[in-house]
Amino acid sequence: MIIEIRHYTLKQGRREDFIAYFEAKNRPALRDAGMLVFGPMRDLENENKVHWMRAFSSLEHREEIKDAFYDGPVWNEEIEAEVMPMIEHYEADLVETTIGFEGFYGEQVFTQNKTE
Repeated sequence: MIIEIRHYTLKQGRREDFIAYFEAKNRPALRDAGMLVFGPMRDLENENKVHWMRAFSSLEHREEIKDAFYDGPVWNEEIEAEVMPMIEHYEADLVETTIGFEGFYGEQVFTQNKTE
């Protein structure tokens, strides 16, 4: 499983607006596009930061879904104009789960994907 751990620094005072929009509009759109989404999460050390994650079955699956979403009408006609003005900076860490990767409750979360 491929996971993006996303870190957003938001413009001063916009964190709660971003979270509300993300939960109401952006997260459902990402899920409808086929992404697994976890979050958002408030940073406890920086009042202007939010973190969230999204997961894909493989690097190829990630590229296909992202291309379709970001080239599509939902992002271009609805979400981008609303969400991007709230963001000062963003970055993402791209990771791959291990064979023994477990979820929060100890359940095995594993796919046969291997990118080596």
